[in-house]
Amino acid sequence: MGLFTGTEQSYYQGSDQGNYQFVSLNDIITNFVIIYVGEDKAISKVKRLDVAFHAQRALQELSYDTLRSEKSQEIEVGPALTVPIPHDFVNYVKLTWMDNSGIERVIHPARKTSNPLAMLQNSAFDYTFDGSGNALTAADSETWGKYKASTVSDSTKEKDSYPEEDQSYGRRFGIDPQFAHNNGSFFIDPIKSKFYFSSDLTNAVVTIKYISDSLATDAEMQIHKFAEEAMYKSIAYGILSARANVPEYIIGRFKRERAAAIRQAKLRLSNLKIEEINQIMKGKSKQIKH
Repeated sequence: MGLFTGTEQSYYQGSDQGNYQFVSLNDIITNFVIIYVGEDKAISKVKRLDVAFHAQRALQELSYDTLRSEKSQEIEVGPALTVPIPHDFVNYVKLTWMDNSGIERVIHPARKTSNPLAMLQNSAFDYTFDGSGNALTAADSETWGKYKASTVSDSTKEKDSYPEEDQSYGRRFGIDPQFAHNNGSFFIDPIKSKFYFSSDLTNAVVTIKYISDSLATDAEMQIHKFAEEAMYKSIAYGILSARANVPEYIIGRFKRERAAAIRQAKLRLSNLKIEEINQIMKGKSKQIKH
């Protein structure tokens, strides 16, 4: 019995191309209950709700370093120089801005600035409080205000007021490659859930590539067929390890099987092509004249 349930016309003229390579989380749960649960099987009895919980946890864990869970957003940076973090954001892969040729230019993180919580003070430099005794804070910090108002030349030029250890940058030991660009910079404020950009990225079209946990919507809760076995082993290990009176060797067996299945899924999803590797190795053999 074939797994493809439609016509070729509905597939090629529809909008779900590529979905055949995925299995929905609901199908994973159903298949697990059929194969692993029952008399004389690995798990004698379990509630479907428990299976669903461990399936979501397994999908979340696999999304971080095994599945292709990278997503992207293209957005124009306004005068406020802030962009909200996506709702299913876990961590960023990279941020880029698009030039006139459509080429993506990498935006590097600004590691030496932030938007700290700005405490309001009176003329005696004491904290101020509201009627309920809560400390008052400003909407934005002075640090962010100066960073937003600075230009590229202001943030990269050398100043005599820098500490002695900072004066070696670009002088004594050569320039630091992470600062040898004019693509702008950004930092993240996880408390306010925003990206903050430097002033030279005003009105720039920015692409945010980030890791998702794959649990935001039902449509996203799907698993590549190459990682299907890893999901089953992860669910079984999660259920058995959470139960009492399960022999340790049984838990250890499923733990090893889960690790082996995840490793196999990583290899299958690594998408290594021998011809591409061959081209890279040919490029390595070129001699560069100095």
